[in-house]
Amino acid sequence: MTDEVQDGVQAAALDAALLGGPRTLSLRDIAERSGMDLDLVRLYWRTLGLPHPDADDVAFTARDAEAVERAAGMLRDGHLGSRTMISLTRALGHTSDRLALWQVEALVEDVATRHGLDDPAARRAVLEELPQLAPVLEDQLLHSYRRHLASIAARYAVEFAAGGEAAGGTGADPAALPLARAVGFADMVSFTRRTAGLGSTDLSDFVQRFETAARDVVTQCGGRVVKTIGDAVLFVADDVRTGARVALELARVLGGDLDVERERGAGGLAEGARGVTPVRVGVVWGRVLSRFGDVFGPSVNVAARLTDIADPSTVLTDPQTARLLLDAPGLLLEPQPERELEGIGSFAPVRIRTA
Repeated sequence: MTDEVQDGVQAAALDAALLGGPRTLSLRDIAERSGMDLDLVRLYWRTLGLPHPDADDVAFTARDAEAVERAAGMLRDGHLGSRTMISLTRALGHTSDRLALWQVEALVEDVATRHGLDDPAARRAVLEELPQLAPVLEDQLLHSYRRHLASIAARYAVEFAAGGEAAGGTGADPAALPLARAVGFADMVSFTRRTAGLGSTDLSDFVQRFETAARDVVTQCGGRVVKTIGDAVLFVADDVRTGARVALELARVLGGDLDVERERGAGGLAEGARGVTPVRVGVVWGRVLSRFGDVFGPSVNVAARLTDIADPSTVLTDPQTARLLLDAPGLLLEPQPERELEGIGSFAPVRIRTA
């Protein structure tokens, strides 16, 4: 059997294992089966972030058709509008693409490390194992998703039972952003210098250790990670004191220093120091809009800009947030000299410290 034929057989086997069967349908077939307009079916597929072939190309499976039919049923029954359906589909596509790539690359790295394989050989080995791994990964994904959905529902129930600012009441101002939250950024110091020249394994390990440590701190202190951006983490908390506590703990836990030159001499990142690197932290209380798995609003911009002027392993806030923390036990608030923040203007930050 030639390599081309073997690759074709493997691709068909992967389709059967991962997609539930062969590709026997076109976009036009799916549109007819679901009763949806062809353009809407095409849009649905495009927002998943997957290749969208011509209308008559046979590229889809029976499971693809079932997914579109379920979405069409929700539209027909009035459970959601077409714009919302596309937004939900885009969320699935964006998140699933990142999740699948993250998991597959982690598997490749694991196989390469454990079996001493080069990258191409490791990728072929993972391809062979995917049919056995996929059901386990799928079950774990569904379990995690339901737990997170339940967590959000419980948080909303608590907020609205309590009422007040945290519940998102905007009072008399209908134009105000809906949610009152503490928003914080923690930005790694000298990321470029620290990672220059690292190989793929050490760079992956460095970033993973940072993300893991940051996520652990945020969740243990009662906050939530919105996203990580390589050398930075964005988090939110439902009350201002929790936000300050998260910020201080990030600055403390990630306050060690990595001697990259020494670690290179030791053949990689030193085990005891991995994932610990100084961060500059900004935290601000304000109203935000939560959309697309992200948060938006003036307070987000201010928190990000504060990391530009903070010293390593310190936490800065704005005067309005500082006033809300005046009576918080265990905190010291130190007004700082006025500074110019890009895009914001003249600004007098306040440093938050542990008493």
